[in-house]
Amino acid sequence: MKKLVAEMLGTFWLVFGGCGSAVLAAAFGGTDSNLGIGLLGVSLAFGLTVMTMAYAIGHISGCHLNPAVTLGLVAGGRHPAKEAASYIVAQTMGAIAGAAVLYVIATGKAGTEIGGFASNGFDAQSPGGYGMVAALVAEVVLTAFFLFIIMGATSPKAPAALAPVAIGLALTLIHLIGIPVTNLSVNPARSTGPAIFAGGVYLSQLWLFWVAPIVGGMIGGAGYRMLAGDEDEA
Repeated sequence: MKKLVAEMLGTFWLVFGGCGSAVLAAAFGGTDSNLGIGLLGVSLAFGLTVMTMAYAIGHISGCHLNPAVTLGLVAGGRHPAKEAASYIVAQTMGAIAGAAVLYVIATGKAGTEIGGFASNGFDAQSPGGYGMVAALVAEVVLTAFFLFIIMGATSPKAPAALAPVAIGLALTLIHLIGIPVTNLSVNPARSTGPAIFAGGVYLSQLWLFWVAPIVGGMIGGAGYRMLAGDEDEA
């Protein structure tokens, strides 16, 4: 239960912090203002949420915060399969709760329209107008490399104290690449929370942001295990 509560709180923080930076601060003061944090700021916010939570709850639950990470670690031999379903439920609940609190705050300003609410999408819902195939490929590839980095950074042979930094910076880099394509998911729970409140087409496209990250995560986890060998398993 402690692990599940930790995963719920951690994923709450990821969605509230990462998506909150996009909804509340990305273009604060207007798109022509220098006050907004922009794409770089949002990317850093997502990386910082994971890095801070990795230090806070990594010793409790492993700080997955992401169904694709959980299943990728199962594929990589780093996490028991019997715990995967409960982790995924806890992560999704935390993501929805984080989006709910963000919604209350975001709609607390008169005349505010939430729009896409930091949801993920393709075609007209893609920030850069990218289609479904581009979105699918980007999410699979970026999640695969994210898991590859997680596996390597948390290897018994790697410096343990620096693992959260490497993982947080990896997520920052992934967002810098992927935000223009899909608003970047690599995390089905992160996609689900905002999509519930944005509704409409964002919900109808949510399937891609479950399928692609999970496929990519399992490729990355299994690929690292094949490369490093069983002696590198935690």
